[in-house]
Amino acid sequence: MAKIRITQIKSKIGSTERQKLTLAALGIKKMNNPVDHEATPQIMGMVEKVRHLVKTEEI
Repeated sequence: MAKIRITQIKSKIGSTERQKLTLAALGIKKMNNPVDHEATPQIMGMVEKVRHLVKTEEI
């Protein structure tokens, strides 16, 4: 399965609580600190919900 690298590029201040929890579920703790995940439908759905806060790239 393909892997993706997710990096937070915008602050979560001002975001909804649900979006903050989604970032935490993805394992993102700080800005500009990338995390790698398998590109499963569940992960891609979470990325889609916070796409305005993160940058994704295929590995």
